[in-house]
Amino acid sequence: MTQKLTDDEIKKLFDEYSQTGDIAARNTLLEHYLYMAQIIAKKFTGRGVEYEDLLQVASMALVKAIERFDPSRGIKFTSFAAPSLIGEIKNYFRDKTRLLHISRRDSEQLMQLAEAKEKLGREGGRYRPADLAKVMNLSEERVLELLEMQRAASVSSLERYATEDEDSTLGDFIGEDDRSFTDIENRDFLRYAMSKLSEQEQTILRERFWNNKSQKLVAEKLGVSQMYISRAEKKIMEKLRKTYME
Repeated sequence: MTQKLTDDEIKKLFDEYSQTGDIAARNTLLEHYLYMAQIIAKKFTGRGVEYEDLLQVASMALVKAIERFDPSRGIKFTSFAAPSLIGEIKNYFRDKTRLLHISRRDSEQLMQLAEAKEKLGREGGRYRPADLAKVMNLSEERVLELLEMQRAASVSSLERYATEDEDSTLGDFIGEDDRSFTDIENRDFLRYAMSKLSEQEQTILRERFWNNKSQKLVAEKLGVSQMYISRAEKKIMEKLRKTYME
């Protein structure tokens, strides 16, 4: 079992990575916080995407969050990183859904693109969109469109972010699930998100989603119409969405 880091050790590692870019410090932080990616990925399972794929997306977002985090701002890393991980997974679902509706022509040309890249890779290693266009007998503009589709359809391997040691893999850095993350998320990030709402909005949110009351019961409690609660919910969700993206 990986030994848990103290708050002072975590701060020291973030300071070290921020100042020197030391990969060992980053990997230690990744190992410590990877439970966030595991738990958030699990929350999005059951929607047609395998847990392992979601974990990879969330883990990539975690690495990026570690790289962007500024310890001098006085914000807890969990509060800073959670919305990034959630946002990346939502973007992944959005892109995946969009790609399910690509035309047969696009699908066929994406296959041709993969074959052209493999062919040029065998011949010379490096190539430009113009080279692909020549092999595929397409315009360079069309090749650029296909490359963008391909980027949206695939997720780079986390291995190249996790370590620079060829003998190490992502598995070397994965820790155990930490059930306390839900408490951390509720205590830190959700408290911050709730602070952006008015007192009435907080009451609506608690009654609807914490206490699982119907719109009708919440409306009766507040002395307003059910339509008012419905509209208020939409406004609340929009405020929370903006908070996640801050």
